[in-house]
Order: sequence, then C-alpha cells, then structure tokens
Amino acid sequence: MVTLIDTNILVDLAVRDPHWLEWSRRQLLAAVARGSVVINQIIFSEFSYRYDRFETVDALLPRNQFIRENLPWSAAFAASYAFRRYRSAGGRRERVLPDFLIGAHATIRGYTLLTRDPSGYRSYFPGIDVIAPDTHPLSGNQT
Repeated sequence: MVTLIDTNILVDLAVRDPHWLEWSRRQLLAAVARGSVVINQIIFSEFSYRYDRFETVDALLPRNQFIRENLPWSAAFAASYAFRRYRSAGGRRERVLPDFLIGAHATIRGYTLLTRDPSGYRSYFPGIDVIAPDTHPLSGNQT
C-alpha cells in the first residue's frame, strides 16, 4: 500500500505539536509498515515554509524514507476541476488550491491519504481512502 502524507502530519512531527505529535507519529510509522510513503512538490513546498535552506528540508525528509513523486498531469487537472466546483458552490478562501492538488494526486494514483483534515478531501474526492483522526481506530479522543 502507498500512502501520500499530507503536510500537516509532517509539520506535527517537525514542530512537535503537543496535541497531534503522538497521533501523527503513530500513523506515519503505521504507513511505513504498510508500504511506501510519498510526498510531492506541493507537500515539500508547504513543509519548507519554516526553513531557510533546501538542505535542511532535504535532510528532514530523506529520500530513502519519503518517495518524492511528481504530481501527475491528470491530477493537476482534477484538482483544478474540483477547486472550481468548490468555489462555484460558494467555498470560502480558507481552503486553497494546494489541498486540492494533494487530494487529486492521491485519488488519481489510488493512494491512501494520511491527513488530520479530511473534510475537503472527502467532499471533493469521494473515492479517496483517507486515514484521519475521526476514522482511524487508534485516533483516541482527537477528532
């Protein structure tokens, strides 16, 4: 099984988020045990925001642990299409295009998505397999 890791999981680990650190760590380790974990340029970029040097981020997301996969062209189109539907339905600007690119990548490739924020992904990519606090048996009280 291949799991696309959403940026919020990586940030939880990097900043040692007191509320989410343990959940995110457990889920990432479980994803590694199930198979490959993947990130794309959008995830890498969002994660990189806190750092001044590429080399730092490169070391924090080692290539032997995180497969770096290019966003498929069909996923770019699917993201745009879903984003347009979202905005046409009155969607607020709090949800941004990168979320749609991540969701489309997982959907087009048939990957599971590990995230803490599943609502938009489920709404606009209904076939996506999501591991999130509200659906995973190890989620505890974190919803």
